[in-house]
Amino acid sequence: MKLILRILPLFILLSCGTITETATKSPEQKYDFVLAFGSCNKQEAPQPLWEPIMKNQPDVFMWGGDNIYADTPDMQLMQEYYQIQHNVPGYKRLTNSIPVYGTWDDHDYGVNDGGKEWEFKEESQQLFLDFMGVSEDDPRRGREGVYHSELLETPKGNIKLIILDTRYFRDELKPDAVPGKRYKENSKGTILGEQQWQWLEEELHTSAATFNIILSSIQVISEEHGFETWGNFPAERKRLIKLIENSSAKNIIILSGDRHISEFSEMKRDRLNYPLVDFTSSGLTHSYTSFSGEPNRYRIGEVVSDLSFGLLKFDLKNNKMLMEMRGEKNRLLQQHKVEYPHIKH
Repeated sequence: MKLILRILPLFILLSCGTITETATKSPEQKYDFVLAFGSCNKQEAPQPLWEPIMKNQPDVFMWGGDNIYADTPDMQLMQEYYQIQHNVPGYKRLTNSIPVYGTWDDHDYGVNDGGKEWEFKEESQQLFLDFMGVSEDDPRRGREGVYHSELLETPKGNIKLIILDTRYFRDELKPDAVPGKRYKENSKGTILGEQQWQWLEEELHTSAATFNIILSSIQVISEEHGFETWGNFPAERKRLIKLIENSSAKNIIILSGDRHISEFSEMKRDRLNYPLVDFTSSGLTHSYTSFSGEPNRYRIGEVVSDLSFGLLKFDLKNNKMLMEMRGEKNRLLQQHKVEYPHIKH
């Protein structure tokens, strides 16, 4: 992929990991690569964020799931919903300009909070791949699940996208009668399934990329709220974090969606020489406007409950990352900066 340098405004940060917004701008910063992402997008709702996304001149866009809302066993209707989204003018301009990658979540999978029990998952997988423009000879066409990886190459360093499928293989959730908890913890169940786990281990252990982006439709680090999260499957969450710690992959960042809020969650682990961040960005067309608070001991900064999208701005030469939440009219809502250790080549 050809590297395109851009001059973008860098807002003042008090220190590494501090989030602030100020009207005073520091000297303009050149970024080596810009990745935009978002989730929770109703195909028939107003979509005011495509123009602001394009103003940031991203090199790629990533769907974090719920790319359309199609809770239906009617695959013809689901196909029509995808076509509606494909024809949205702002989205069409984006797809005509830059590559688009991504995963699905429950509503574009076909059933609310659904997992491996969904009887139309094979059919919905093909419609998802059609929407993403995946070729007929791609391995995902004949394989269970939409997990996938892409290596984005630039002169200053490479970025690996590791895209998970948290629906196709996930064991069924069990309702919880405890107030504030929608589901019980499942200590023995799986999210990824063994085939996808083996694939993920190989992708991480063999990666030589400067940055590795793991895309999970549901949150990984935040585990205390009562909705969908890797915390519902504590053994799976522990396995993923241990894999990240022990793998050869450097500078791993987690992206997630689903929640209709945006937040930064940050975990420090003794075996990692950088903070592990889970950047949640949700939603593109509707958000949790009545949000009044929920626990998350890993949260950095504040919860954003406005419409928003996420940006990762890579300084590959210096191994720095600026993460931004932006909303309507490209308004900066919150940001977080992380400096990663330099890699010896």
